[in-house]
Amino acid sequence: MPELPEVETVRRGLAPVLEGVRLSRVLARRPDLRFPLPPDFVQRLTGATILRLDRRAKYLLGRLDRDETLVMHLGMSGRFDISRAEGQSRPGQFHSALAPDAKHAHIVFETEAGSTVTYYDPRRFGYMALISTAALDQHPWFAALGPEPLSDAFDAARLLKVFAGRTQGPKTLLLDQRTVAGLGNIYVCEALNRARISPFKPAGQVSATRLSVLVPEIKAVLAEAIAAGGSTLRDFAQTDGALGYFQHSFRTYDREGEGCRNDGCTGTIGREIQAGRSTFFCRRCQR
Repeated sequence: MPELPEVETVRRGLAPVLEGVRLSRVLARRPDLRFPLPPDFVQRLTGATILRLDRRAKYLLGRLDRDETLVMHLGMSGRFDISRAEGQSRPGQFHSALAPDAKHAHIVFETEAGSTVTYYDPRRFGYMALISTAALDQHPWFAALGPEPLSDAFDAARLLKVFAGRTQGPKTLLLDQRTVAGLGNIYVCEALNRARISPFKPAGQVSATRLSVLVPEIKAVLAEAIAAGGSTLRDFAQTDGALGYFQHSFRTYDREGEGCRNDGCTGTIGREIQAGRSTFFCRRCQR
């Protein structure tokens, strides 16, 4: 599933096309994605202007001039294609990308500026909703979310408070969206390795000094991934034709059996299942 850097990459790619423009035509080629589309979805969007395109955790938020927000989640295989006078493009960088299949083109947004943005989703795990902007923060999808990891509100003091007395591992708590919004398995593994903190150590035993290293590493690994255009959105066609994700350039994730890349470390990257997910870590330097 795309993580925060991938969703931010998509937001940045869509913003020049959708921000400040009026939607002249909206097509919904099916009544549902993962969930049913909102009542009168097409009518409520047609003629609306997207004032701003934001991101909260792994959600894209199109703030409308009608006191509503278009909420979009990519799910596992959702992606947007952009068609305009300059040509076609897709937010994010792709290797051997699948050609768009019209049968998976579920939602189409046409703008007065002449651009067309099409949402494709072969697996239909993505979803869209229209929520009152004033009530957005109280909606069940957002009410319990922690701070954005790249914001000033996310700092070592917050982690120290959340971790205090907890016996769960740091990775488990960092994946809890109440701790910090939008972090996923890949980048938590990467950041913990960089900070040389064991994903299994009881979080309450991680010192304030070590947390003061971990927070900048989380911010750094996310910033680097965003600058690189994300990672999990680099898709390829598997032999059965399904979408897959091409992982690359990670120091720890998906590198079981390889040498640790931390300076001075001669350890080997291991893999264990933790809360149903693969955890990659250095057996020597992460303590």
